[in-house]
Amino acid sequence: MTNHQPPSPCLGEARVLHDTRCELGEGPSWDAARGEFRWLDILGRQLHRHRLDDHEHQVIDLAQLTSFAAPLSDGDDLLVTEFGLMVMEHAHGGVSPWREVEASNDLTRSNDARLDRHGGLWFSTMGKAAQPQAGTLYRFHEGKVFILRRQISIPNAICFSADGRHAWFADTSTQQVMRWTLDDQGFPLREDGQPFDADTQPEQLSLPEVWADFSDDIGSPDGAVIDAEGYMWLALWGAGRVARLSPEGKEVGHIKVNASQPSCPAFGGPNLDVLLITTATEGLDNLDDGRLHGATFVLELKDILPGVRGQADEPLHIR
Repeated sequence: MTNHQPPSPCLGEARVLHDTRCELGEGPSWDAARGEFRWLDILGRQLHRHRLDDHEHQVIDLAQLTSFAAPLSDGDDLLVTEFGLMVMEHAHGGVSPWREVEASNDLTRSNDARLDRHGGLWFSTMGKAAQPQAGTLYRFHEGKVFILRRQISIPNAICFSADGRHAWFADTSTQQVMRWTLDDQGFPLREDGQPFDADTQPEQLSLPEVWADFSDDIGSPDGAVIDAEGYMWLALWGAGRVARLSPEGKEVGHIKVNASQPSCPAFGGPNLDVLLITTATEGLDNLDDGRLHGATFVLELKDILPGVRGQADEPLHIR
């Protein structure tokens, strides 16, 4: 465990990529096949697509609260929604249910999600009013959905090491980032040493370790991503910065964001050296304070940290 250190050196300031204000910008990712970033406005029920080469921007209205859109190997997209996993036809935008998850629970919605290094997808739910311990952490793998952890209040910071041996996540309400050791299939190790199987219950998994503690910080751990060097880029909600943490969990630098509530970063661009950062206006009373709350930001890492880049994600296979 590494305690949070005083504010780190500023590595640079992100610039605005798109100035439309998201009520709750989240779930950024890079679609390499189409050369576009995508992100969601969860509460605004919108999917944003932004192509980097010509800056064509598309907004797709959605009927359900949605927090992530994963590219599929057949060219469509898998949406992580308040009702579960849905498939969206990329060509026509039609959305159809695929796997129900908490579909009958009106109190919850989906939140953080990210593709793992073993061909799976981790995703989470939380209370629509952030009710304590209403959320759950799931993993979709080889056609099945598994429960990994229950009683989470605000699940965030889901990300993975390049070698697939570790996963990180946070319950934002605790101010701590946790790390799990994974088996060779990408599941958390069981406490009894037995292989993870379809009957494994969350209570049988080994406990994650506290990897970074932000209890003394004005910001709260939100979305995160791991770069190719093993450093975490962590959005700190309320602090207007994205922290870069060493493999040991120490903050070694940060990116300034001209919005108080950065929510999640993602790597993209042809060389995976562009960092996209979503932000949110949710809960803010004053949107005319000169800051760009809810806008979507980018930073070219080649200008500040040459050679630093993200990990490439493979399209998800579901059928």
